[in-house]
Amino acid sequence: MMEMKVLGCALLFPLQILFCLLRAIVRFFTRQKRRDLGTDVILITGGGRGIGRHLAKEFAKQGARKVILWGRTEKCLKDTCEEISMTGTECHYFVCDVGNREEVYQQAKVLREKVGDVTILVNNAAVVHGKSLMDSDDDALLKTQHINTLGQFWTTKAFLPRMLELCNGHVVCINSILSLSSIPGAIDYCTSKASSYAFMESLTLGLLDCPGVGCTTVLPFHTDTEMFQGMRVRFPKLFPPLNPEIVAERTVEAVRTNTAFVVLPWTMHFLVILKSLLPQSALEEIHKFSGSYTCMNTFKGRT
Repeated sequence: MMEMKVLGCALLFPLQILFCLLRAIVRFFTRQKRRDLGTDVILITGGGRGIGRHLAKEFAKQGARKVILWGRTEKCLKDTCEEISMTGTECHYFVCDVGNREEVYQQAKVLREKVGDVTILVNNAAVVHGKSLMDSDDDALLKTQHINTLGQFWTTKAFLPRMLELCNGHVVCINSILSLSSIPGAIDYCTSKASSYAFMESLTLGLLDCPGVGCTTVLPFHTDTEMFQGMRVRFPKLFPPLNPEIVAERTVEAVRTNTAFVVLPWTMHFLVILKSLLPQSALEEIHKFSGSYTCMNTFKGRT
């Protein structure tokens, strides 16, 4: 009896995969039901500037009930908060270093008491030092891992339990295509983003049986913000930096349609496929030809 059941599952498995493929194709060509953000309280880490600032504006534009900003620089947080408030959306900010576990847990408690339960958590905070391993300061390397990777552990542990209780929540990670294809000169950033991607992949699978709670991981190409200022690719017209407004729009759209993984632009899918098929020597030639091998030589971004 058990053998027949196993055989039946094995025969059904290819049909299930085919069904999933067909459903994905249908989703791509049809308008999906979108989440109403009117009751959502959204927390964005690194929300004072860069992609985080544009995410705050886009969530407000799409009707979010409340937007909360976390970050390390109060002036940036205050300016963005005032801009969001002028649109009519309730907005609050708290100075918080997500790399500091105790500070995250303390500020999470304060946030819940003053604003309410967070239903959408956007892990966006990140830093990059733009140096090789041997040129990197040990403390700088640790700072990148604490903010870019471990910070997600602390924020998610702080807010996910309540989402599970309410059967209502979404965890978002603004990652990078560099988590799948690294470059020289940003070893701290690439390592932290690869770890972050693994974290989100595991979390997404772990929440499959949790109704009402989902995950979204966004993997953008180089985005035109001050964070990666000075980074240069060989063919900027062929591989132009992404507009942060577009990244924000696509992220909010992915949250509203409960899309698990988003690669920006879509052409980056080919890079992932090539990396799986080509030998290392060929990949090295691609890096050299595209300029990614030396793109961080002119890096002047902020840390």
